Amino acid sequence: MSDVVVTNNPAQDRYEAHLDGELAGFAEYILSADLIVFTHTEVDDKFEGQGVGSALARFALDEVREGTRRVKPQCEFIKSWIQRHPDYADLVARGEHH
Repeated sequence: MSDVVVTNNPAQDRYEAHLDGELAGFAEYILSADLIVFTHTEVDDKFEGQGVGSALARFALDEVREGTRRVKPQCEFIKSWIQRHPDYADLVARGEHH
């Protein structure tokens, strides 16, 4: 099985996951001075179950950890991924825990 390659595409305000050179999914965001708001995550149906969403979440949140922004997970996928991976909960902006 091929590895999922995730990159940040700031021109499109999203993280993109590619599998075998094909766009497999993306996580859209809005940036402010101190927040990154994840608004929508989508994985193409033909790539479901191949770890695309998890790779997107992990890469995006690891990149956030390197900076100073906090996460506001409006997107249900990112919100539930953080709940399943509590070692990332410290990235969530205060008042955003549900």
